[in-house]
Amino acid sequence: MAKILFVMTGARYWVLKDGTRYATGYWAEEFAAPYKAVTEAGHEVVVATPDGVIPNVDMMSLRPSMAGGEEGALELEAIIRSAEVMRRPIKLSDVRLEDYDAVYLPGGHGPMSDLAFDADAGRILTEQLASGKPLAIVCHAPAAMLATRIHGESPFKGYRVTGFTNEEEEAVGLASRSTWLLETDLKEKVGVDYSRGPIWEPYMVEDCNLITGQNPHSAAILADRLLTILK
Repeated sequence: MAKILFVMTGARYWVLKDGTRYATGYWAEEFAAPYKAVTEAGHEVVVATPDGVIPNVDMMSLRPSMAGGEEGALELEAIIRSAEVMRRPIKLSDVRLEDYDAVYLPGGHGPMSDLAFDADAGRILTEQLASGKPLAIVCHAPAAMLATRIHGESPFKGYRVTGFTNEEEEAVGLASRSTWLLETDLKEKVGVDYSRGPIWEPYMVEDCNLITGQNPHSAAILADRLLTILK
């Protein structure tokens, strides 16, 4: 049995260009699908957040229109409600990576608000990348790569990576309202070799021990890949 660290946002909102607080958090599918897959396979999950705050689900991600219908939304709610680990997260600053076999970061807009600027998130990503053990990151969570920069240089520079696209941000109506865009900053500030698939379609990129997914629908294929590696 493996022990998997879920590094999650603790944010409840994201400040937009005009100062508006946009309610957010983690995206339900991006936590629930991998959590269900790995726990049903017998693996243990530990959740870590900045300051150990309880993660906040983005309520939009539980709308039936976003969750594949009423049944899908109810299933996501049930998984989240049953996940006791969500109610007792540890602090990112207390994470000892030698205790874990893999690290996974679900997205939502929350990481754009906190993990992108969190020194402990940057430390965890840097150490996990260097360890050779699996590091899986989906949707907006690659924002945490920005926190790995020291004097402007990131260990993720040159890695093949995907993440939530500018086109997808435009489709949800936030591209023009945000202070920065994930795809743009990953390419310009981290220096990754960014690629993408069609909008809203599952898309995964693997480079050494780094596995990234483009959007919420990519979380399930990341989980499948993680399970294969951990066998």
